[in-house]
Amino acid sequence: MTRGVRGATTVLKNEENQIIMNTKDLIEEMVAKNNIQPSDISHVFISVTQDLNAGFPSKALREFSGWTYVPVMCMREIDVPGSLQACIRIMMVVNTNKDQQDMQHIYHNQATQLRPDLLSKRGE
Repeated sequence: MTRGVRGATTVLKNEENQIIMNTKDLIEEMVAKNNIQPSDISHVFISVTQDLNAGFPSKALREFSGWTYVPVMCMREIDVPGSLQACIRIMMVVNTNKDQQDMQHIYHNQATQLRPDLLSKRGE
């Protein structure tokens, strides 16, 4: 079975180092909380809001051991008026035996406002 694991974070500035570091921190927690191994990952989609263009957040994946062949694609998020800015969203598709409701989706920084319903269910 494949399942999607969602994650999102924000940065304070449109700077490559911040984009990569915040993405790396987010992925580390997504992987740890869901016990994901590189060989479990089918692919990863990463979107950024239009105000982020200083660097590719996908570079963060290449800093992890064993992730060389994990397919990843970056894209621009839909620019909806009033939506959260400076945001990086991740959809990681993994092979797992877990039920959908057992997947832990991770939100950092200002991105916690995107899915407060999921945060409250986890007691975070």
